Amino acid sequence: MKIAILSRNSKLYSTRRLVEAAEARGHEVDVLDVLRCYMNITSMKPEVHYKGENLTGYDAVIPRIGASVTFYGTAVLRQFEMMNVYPLNESVAISRSRDKLRALQLLSRRGIGLPVTGFAHRPDDVDDLIKMVGGAPLVIKLLEGTQGIGVVLAETAGAAESVIEAFMGMKANILVQEFIKEAGGADIRCFVVGEKVVAAMKRQGKEGEFRSNLHRGGSANLIRITPAERATAVRAAKTMGLNVCGVDLLRSNHGPVVMEVNSSPGLEGIEAATGKDIASLIIDFIEKNSVSGTTKTKGRG
Repeated sequence: MKIAILSRNSKLYSTRRLVEAAEARGHEVDVLDVLRCYMNITSMKPEVHYKGENLTGYDAVIPRIGASVTFYGTAVLRQFEMMNVYPLNESVAISRSRDKLRALQLLSRRGIGLPVTGFAHRPDDVDDLIKMVGGAPLVIKLLEGTQGIGVVLAETAGAAESVIEAFMGMKANILVQEFIKEAGGADIRCFVVGEKVVAAMKRQGKEGEFRSNLHRGGSANLIRITPAERATAVRAAKTMGLNVCGVDLLRSNHGPVVMEVNSSPGLEGIEAATGKDIASLIIDFIEKNSVSGTTKTKGRG
C-alpha cells in the first residue's frame, strides 16, 4: 500500500513510529507537511500538489493534524477524501472533536457521562452561571485552549467570578465545569482503535497540580480499566465518528466522565507506559479496513 501521513514534522515520535511500523510491513510511506500542500478543487479531477508534484496513487492517508492548523489540515484531508483515498480519521470527525462545545453537546445527546458543564460568552449573571454548575471549586476553560493551556481552577466563588470576568474582557468563549475532586489530579487516557480500547494509562498530575498533562510534569503508568470505562471510551469515539482517538476520562463518584476526545493522540506516552506497539495496531487497522471510496461521513451532528 501507498500511505500518506499528514504531519508538520517528520521527526516527531508519533510520526516516526507510524513510518517505521508501515515500512516494516512493506508499505510505501510519504510524510507530507499539510501546510505546504495546495489543491485544485474542481469536481472533475480533484488534485493535491506538494512541492510541484501531483500526489496520486495513495491508498490511505493518516492525519496527524495539530490543533493550530485544524482548518487548513481538514481541508487538505477532505481533498484526499474527494480523491477516494481512505482516511484513518475523516475530516468531519476531526472537526467535530476539535470544537469542544460541539463535542460535549454530541456526547451529552448520546447520554455519555460528562462533568456538569456550562457554556458562556458574556453572561449577565455570573453568580447564576457559577451556581448552575454546582458552585466553587470549579474549572474554567477557554474554548480554544489546548494541552492544558487556558484552564484555571477557581477554588472559591469570588475567584471564579474574577476569572470569568477576565475572560469576558478578552471576548472569549468559556466552558465552566464542576471540579471532580475525587479524581485526585489524575485522568485516564483510553486509546481507541477501531471500536476497541487497545491500551489505557493513568496520568497523574505533579504535586499541587490539577492538570495531568505529561508535558506539565505529569507521570503515566499502566492501569486496568473497568468495563464501564471501556464502554464509555468506545461510545465516545463512535459518537465522534473517529476510528483512532484518545479518550480522556475522570473517575467521579457517579461513574466515568469524559473530559475530551483527542483525534490526533500522541503515541509516545501511551507506548512508554503500556509497552504496547500501538503504531503497528494502527497500520493493521488500515490494512484491514482501507477500501477506496469508503469516505461516507460517519456519526451525526
